[in-house]
Parts: sequence; C-alpha cells; structure tokens
Amino acid sequence: MRTVRPGVIDGAIAVCVAAALVVTGLSKQDPATGLDPVGFALLASGGLALAAGRRAPVPVLAVTGLCAVGYQAAGFDVPAVAFLFAVYAAMRAGHRAVTVAASVTMLAALPLAAMASGLHDTGAALAQARGALELAWLIAAGAAGEALRQAERRAEEAERTREETARRRADEERLHIARELHDSLTHQISVIKVQAEVAVHVARKRGEQVPEALLAIRDAGREAARELRATLEALRDDENPARGLDHVPDLVRRARTTGLDATLTIEGQRDDVPAAVDRTAYRIVQESLTNVARHASATTATVRIGYRPGALVVRVDDDGKACPGAAPVPGVGLLGMRERVTALGGHLRAEPRGEGGFTVHAELPVPP
Repeated sequence: MRTVRPGVIDGAIAVCVAAALVVTGLSKQDPATGLDPVGFALLASGGLALAAGRRAPVPVLAVTGLCAVGYQAAGFDVPAVAFLFAVYAAMRAGHRAVTVAASVTMLAALPLAAMASGLHDTGAALAQARGALELAWLIAAGAAGEALRQAERRAEEAERTREETARRRADEERLHIARELHDSLTHQISVIKVQAEVAVHVARKRGEQVPEALLAIRDAGREAARELRATLEALRDDENPARGLDHVPDLVRRARTTGLDATLTIEGQRDDVPAAVDRTAYRIVQESLTNVARHASATTATVRIGYRPGALVVRVDDDGKACPGAAPVPGVGLLGMRERVTALGGHLRAEPRGEGGFTVHAELPVPP
C-alpha cells in the first residue's frame, strides 16, 4: 500500500462504494416502477464523492449526506454507506464538531426523507431510517477516525522527539570533539610554530642561511594552526549565533581588507529560505573566499547569490592561477562544501574556469 499514491486508493474506494450502492439500489428497485435516473445518480454521486475525502473531508461529508437524504426521499431503501466513510474521513482529519453535527442532522433528516418518498408511514419511515444509518455504526466510524488521528499524531510526536534527541546528541559529540582537539592539539601546534619562527628569526639575525626544512616546518605550523582554528569554529558553530545570507556582505568586506577586489551581486527577489539552506550558503561563500585568499593568488573575486523558483544558487568566481582543464585538488574545504550541499539534495560544481581562475557553483533546493 505504501507504493500506491493515496489519491489512487481513495479513487478505488469511491468507485467500489458507488458500485455497491448502485447494485443495492437495483436489487431493491421495483421492476413495475421502472428505473429512477435521479435516484441512481444520487447513489453513484454519493459514492464517487469519497474520492475527494482526503483533500476536502467536510465538503465530502455534506455531499454524501445530501445524496443519502436525496435517494431516501426518492424511495431507495439503501444504507448510507458513503456517509459512514465520510464520517470516518472527517473525524480522522480532526473535524469533530462538524462531524457530530452532521451525524445528528442525518439522524433527524433520514426519517423525514423516508416519509417524503410517500412509500412509508411514520413507523415504517423510522424503521427504514434506522436501518439506513444505525447509530452504532455512526459512533464506530467516528471513533475509528478519531483513534487513527490520535495514533498518527503520537507517531509524529515520537518521530520529532527522536530527531531532536539525535540532533542534541550530535551537538554534544561535536562539542566534545572540539574540546578534545583544543586541549590536545592546539598547544602542541602552537609550540611547534613558535619554536620554528624563533629558529628562523635567530638564524637570519646571525646572518646564517635558513634551512629549507625549517622554513617548511614554520609554514606547515602556520597552516596547521589556521586549519585547526577553522575546524574548531565549525565544530562549535551551534554555540555561536547562526550565520546565514545576511552575513555574506560581511564576508565580502573582510575579503577586501586582504587586498582582494571582491564584489557581491544579488539576483532575483529575495525570499525566505530554510535555516539549513541559509547556513550552507554562508559556509560555501566563506570557504570559497578563504580558498581564494590562501591558494588562488587571485586579484578579483565575484560572489553571486541568485534566488530562483525552487532553488537558491550560490556562485563564487576568481581570476586566480587555476588552469582550464586541470583537475581540482579535493581539499577538506571542498569536501565539506560538497557534503553540506549533498545533504540538502543539491548540486555542487567546483572546477577551473575556461577563461582562467576557479569557480564554485552550488544549487540548493528551496521547497515552496
């Protein structure tokens, strides 16, 4: 059943109920009176209306009730099965007051409809109405719908609780890792970096040639310290105020302070986007500008944020030293961007441009 769309299931139920009502009406029709097209139309309409029960339960409740009253008034002694289905659907959707009011109205209207047909006296009309819509069946249909609605709500709450618990545990684990990294690595890397810089300074002060290995150790220490700082900031992201598209101009201004000619262009009409998309777009721009400043040897960088129907497009271009056709080296930053985008169901393209330089192009889906 999970592989079939709900609309198909509702349509199949509606056709079956309509067929059952029509067949029952034919079996109880007096051959001497001939076929009543109005009565059969009401029987079929009442059943087919159930196809829209999931989308519009209250209108379907009204339609099935009116059809039941109509074919009872036309002289068809047929149970109001379609109305019972509609009671179930309306109660499941949470319309309890409307459902109870409609049921009480039907209990009063069916005897009147049976008497209006002219085929029954008062006693027979009451008996026919009781047979057409037993009170116990009404209560059972309403109770079943309410029970299912409560079960679905409890399932949704349990799922939400599990997601919140998993998210909280992930946050706690991330902060634990950040503390461990800070306590175990930050001090050691800082010592290596300081010792290497002091050794380079002393060698130059004495007029000695600085060994290449020592310069490599100094540069590696600086890079490791920067990478560790960035990693700790990412791990502690939830401790800080959430950053998103509103903070992208700050990233561009900060890039300009390093001598990079950075520009920002906003395309399309800005709409609200989910928080995860908002944070991911900020991280893409942040990591891209950081890579431009560290590795690209670029003089200009262009950031474009495009709002499109159903998608947010983020693009960062530079005029750095990347050559067309060269395969990009998948560093930690690019891998992190790709993982963030893929987790949201988006697409990321990071590659050298044909005219030179590098481009990062991400499309993030935005639900309507």
